Amino acid sequence: MSVASLHRNFKEVTAMSPIQFQKQLRLQEARRMLLADSTDITDIAFRVGYESQSQFSREYARMFGLPPRDDIKRVKKNSMDG
Repeated sequence: MSVASLHRNFKEVTAMSPIQFQKQLRLQEARRMLLADSTDITDIAFRVGYESQSQFSREYARMFGLPPRDDIKRVKKNSMDG
């Protein structure tokens, strides 16, 4: 299968490109780690493959609606309220 064919078929199945899919998985894993470990955001950004903490924070906010620290506070508060 050619690269173009792989990308086209992947997008038909997932509604996103392989790169977008990988980014989503990395950000979801980072969120899981932040909720479970409450460790340093920069450390987690590097652990999931980001070289820049600022890029990680921008992409995280784009996906989850808030920067990492604020999102984790919100999720933890909502889980305690519910």
